[in-house]
Amino acid sequence: MRIHTRLRPLVAVLAAAVLSAGQAAAQSPLTLDDAVGRALKQNPAVRGAEASRREASERARQARAGWLPRVDLTETWQRGNQPVFVFGSILAQRSFTEANFAIDALNHPDPVSNFRTGISVEQLVFDGVRTLSANRSAAIGEEIADAGSRDTAAQLRLGVTRAFGEVLMAQANRAAAAAALESAEEDVRRAERRRDAGLATEADVLAVKVHLAQIRERQIGAASRETVARLQLNEAMGEPLDARFELQVPAVEPAAPPPIAELEAEALANRPDLLRVVAQERLAKESVTAARAGFYPQAAVQGVYEFNGGTFSDRVSAWTIGAVFRWNLFGGFADSAKLGEAKAATERARAERERQEAAARVDVRAAAARLDEARARVEVGRLAAAQAKESQRIVRDRFDAGLAPVNDLLRASMALLDAQYHQTAAAIDVLISAALLERARGR
Repeated sequence: MRIHTRLRPLVAVLAAAVLSAGQAAAQSPLTLDDAVGRALKQNPAVRGAEASRREASERARQARAGWLPRVDLTETWQRGNQPVFVFGSILAQRSFTEANFAIDALNHPDPVSNFRTGISVEQLVFDGVRTLSANRSAAIGEEIADAGSRDTAAQLRLGVTRAFGEVLMAQANRAAAAAALESAEEDVRRAERRRDAGLATEADVLAVKVHLAQIRERQIGAASRETVARLQLNEAMGEPLDARFELQVPAVEPAAPPPIAELEAEALANRPDLLRVVAQERLAKESVTAARAGFYPQAAVQGVYEFNGGTFSDRVSAWTIGAVFRWNLFGGFADSAKLGEAKAATERARAERERQEAAARVDVRAAAARLDEARARVEVGRLAAAQAKESQRIVRDRFDAGLAPVNDLLRASMALLDAQYHQTAAAIDVLISAALLERARGR
């Protein structure tokens, strides 16, 4: 990305500020792209989003399990003299004799043991599209998790860009304050010379010294803001908070965006937060399908192969096959209430999707307007800084000639510092506004 001609002087100032602040740094300069890359690799939010995506993938695997047969292995041991248990166990062990038909033996049997090993298989045949709906819902859940992961990445990109810009702005302001400090110290000496020559009063000297103290205060404030911005940048990148990086000034003149209509269409098609709410609406609609499935019957086939015996090692085999048909005829109106809940959830999801789409359009237009404003302020700031610098030179000459009071000198100095601050702020705002527009359009 090229640097606009009008911004080259400001970029040079920013670069000088960054280099002076990074003298102690041994590593190569950190670019904005490098900072974003570190954040996407090291920030805990990325790991959390990736874990959520894996959760959704495992839920999809669980849903697909509904198509497959269920196989269970059971091993049981029972002992007792309950008549039905004894009678059934002896039959299952194929050891029933005529003596077991004795009335007293039937009513008061001796206790027996039964060891049973069973392998059961059940295959779903029809469940009123419950399993089909569960699989579709799980697939939509994966889409939602993926959109959430993309949204997390987009938020990190914007957060890193903001923090990166704040560090650059604080450094540039600190450099400007340092230059103003040198100028203010020269003004103090100038005022003292005029005082010694009888052309100024002690009050004039004190006023310039107060101005010098104010400049020092601004320099301290800029250093403090830089410290905070660096902490925020390191936290976003997942780096140690005490790490110090030399930042490389990026190009601050992005390409002109396309028309608003194209930006809005791109945002509606690509923004991860919109993709998520669209998927959530589809998921809500799928819940209606799942709720309606509760009114349909279920059918499955079953098979059991088992071994029974009076001891663990002595057993006989048997098998059973069958089918089961289940149809709930009345459940206290729970099924109809569940269907009503699903329909209401679908309406809520539709309303949320419409709200998010409207908010996305607002984001796009606001970001585009802010970018236009920032670009305009860059040119205004450049002209204002140049005018303030020339005005300060003229006032200093007039002050040296005894044609301007000390207040004019102080106002000119503060005006230059303020103009330089606003020029820097506008340049950084172009960078941040461009990032906001990129996020608003779903890039």
